[in-house]
Amino acid sequence: MPMYKKSLLILLVLALTVLGGTVYGLKSQGSEETLDSGTVQEQPAAELVVYVTGAVNKPGIVTLAQGARIADAIDACGGLLPTADESKVNMAKEVQDGQQIRVPEKKGQGQDQQGKSRQKGTSKTQSADAGSPVNINTADAQELDKLPGVGPAMAQRIIDYREQNGGFQNIEDLKKIKGIGEAKFNKLKDQVCL
Repeated sequence: MPMYKKSLLILLVLALTVLGGTVYGLKSQGSEETLDSGTVQEQPAAELVVYVTGAVNKPGIVTLAQGARIADAIDACGGLLPTADESKVNMAKEVQDGQQIRVPEKKGQGQDQQGKSRQKGTSKTQSADAGSPVNINTADAQELDKLPGVGPAMAQRIIDYREQNGGFQNIEDLKKIKGIGEAKFNKLKDQVCL
């Protein structure tokens, strides 16, 4: 009889193990289904956050729906300025979260405003040398380098600032650039324009 009791005890332990495993499996499968269905219902539509700068009406950070295009981001910023060079921007490109979109201005825009001397046949460099103010929103590094107190490094900081901030809104914005204090600004203010 002792053998019979041992066999019965082993059989009972095996049966409880199988029964416990089956119950656990069914319970965990049911909780997975609940979790999955709850996650799908509670998950909001994915949104993208992008920074639009340059020749747009209201540069800044905008939130767009997943799958939005660059054209949607520009529309959210009030559209393009008349000076925008939209041929340099792929409006159909899909937007990525955290992306910066920069809309450049047309190359000749600021120069043509300076420009009656240019129409007479003088070059842009000659016109800057002749005392015409330098447009800080369109000038290249060589033109900026010719300003008093501005070297190659400072010229690059000016270009970096306007690319990151969509251009200068007023001449006083030059003071926001590292290395341009009140004294240097006073030397520059009469020789620059927007």
